[in-house]
Amino acid sequence: MSDMDQPLLQVRNLGIDFRLEGGTVFEAVKNISFEVPRNSTVALVGESGSGKSVSAMAVMRLLPRESAIVSPASEILFEGTNLLKLSDEGIRGIRGKEISVIFQEPMSSLNPVFTVGDQIAEILSLHMDLSRKQAWRRAEELMHEVGIPDSALRIKSFPHELSGGQQQRVMIAIAIACNPKLLIADEPTTALDVTIQKQILDLLASLQERYRMSVLFITHDLAVVGEIADHVVVMQHGEIKEQATARRIFEAPQHPYTQALLSCRPNVDERPMRLPVIADFLGPDGAARIKREQRRRGYEGDDEIVLEVSHLSKHFRLKEGIFKSRDVAAVKDASFKLARGKTLGLVGESGSGKTTVGLTLMRLHESSGGEVLFDGVDLLKLSEQDFMKYKRRIQIVFQNPYASLNPRFTVGQILMEPMTIHKLAAGNRECIDMAMALLERVGLPEESFHKYPHEFSGGQRQRIAIARCLTMKPDVLICDESVSALDVSVQAQVLNLLQDLQDEYRMSYIFISHDLAVVKYISDQVMVMSDGDVIEVANSDDIYLNPQQEYTRKLLGSIPKGWQGEKPN
Repeated sequence: MSDMDQPLLQVRNLGIDFRLEGGTVFEAVKNISFEVPRNSTVALVGESGSGKSVSAMAVMRLLPRESAIVSPASEILFEGTNLLKLSDEGIRGIRGKEISVIFQEPMSSLNPVFTVGDQIAEILSLHMDLSRKQAWRRAEELMHEVGIPDSALRIKSFPHELSGGQQQRVMIAIAIACNPKLLIADEPTTALDVTIQKQILDLLASLQERYRMSVLFITHDLAVVGEIADHVVVMQHGEIKEQATARRIFEAPQHPYTQALLSCRPNVDERPMRLPVIADFLGPDGAARIKREQRRRGYEGDDEIVLEVSHLSKHFRLKEGIFKSRDVAAVKDASFKLARGKTLGLVGESGSGKTTVGLTLMRLHESSGGEVLFDGVDLLKLSEQDFMKYKRRIQIVFQNPYASLNPRFTVGQILMEPMTIHKLAAGNRECIDMAMALLERVGLPEESFHKYPHEFSGGQRQRIAIARCLTMKPDVLICDESVSALDVSVQAQVLNLLQDLQDEYRMSYIFISHDLAVVKYISDQVMVMSDGDVIEVANSDDIYLNPQQEYTRKLLGSIPKGWQGEKPN
């Protein structure tokens, strides 16, 4: 076999354990083997905790030495060289030059005190032996190449001065600076809007073709995988459950876990009463047991309106230097109605104003104009004292449960605190009983009551956040990107929970999201926003079948469509 016929990367019998507190050992990766051919894209797919990112970090030799134990039988061959046998100096010569990585969160990877130009130029000076002037000139070319406008100006920007999509483009520029043979992309689009996600995926595809490099793409979203991958490796609990060509995986998945991942994500073409979850596919004939009954959605003429918003606006004053400032209109003249027991989806790109709408309704931002009628009362005109009794009836679930739950409180204290503040129970015993009932309602065991937030997964923390809101028995629940960071299977569980609660309590939701497939599944009506303006409002089926505005069509056209057949050569 010639060098060009040999796979670029061969992972053989990779086993990784982690030492935990108390001397216990956790088996994170269990003797897996896979290959990355030359000039191809291999997708490593699985839920959080499946071992996919740990495997990729092993390739880069970035695992923590004090806790990670790599099995002696493991081999990671890059162009025939075992990376695990290289000295520290040897792996540094490959890392960043021959093999590069793009991480999920660019703000955690970019140095906040250096300009983006300095950070791109640094790797060029380190690996390409360029002078500072040459490296700076090449950095500007790379920024232009990855699609950052006004690169000559932006090269002097600090990371916080760029949007999320631009920050990710800078990370890509750093990754391709030395023309690597292998690019590892670890969840590079998970937190991005659908339009920015599509731009990043298209950019990676064009760069791969131009530089003839291979890509190891790590994700939990099979809809994205279907658009970019040649080969797919499916992982669960540190094991490879299935690996094959993308065609085989999507057209004839063999393992129930693969079938489950494909089915858990909402599909814009259907709306089942309940989304299937991983457990539905386990056991004999699992997939055959799933019910395909469809749920009807939409506002009707006789719906009871619980919340009516008219001409809502919100302006922010931004400083520009010591003496200058300017007004920025985050929300401009927004009007909509929310029906009892129904869901209004708010969609748009980052900066469109959708989150500002939710925070202004909660009076977490002071409005600049308009009215919000709740039971005929304008919430924006109430005093703080008068608004207190309405706080119970309008609650919000934030995107990041890690940040919204007090790390020093147990789950029991988190749930009981609002009960105590609003005097919802006669005594401590009743508070405990109510908290236990809520934990059961959101599918968490009783022992969760005494645990702290850090002891739970992301999906479980989001359930705790929902349970905290339910302590108030709200009429309206605002969900601000509350499932966007979750694995597709956990996302399905949370969406099913929200739907169950709505069916049982006739709660009304304002569901804010950049994921249009999720919005289509859960929403009765959809409001599209752009730059603070309401672009379009209609029943969800009408929006998706017959969008009236070009901006809406652009958003819908950016939804990952999954497997569409073989990629053209």
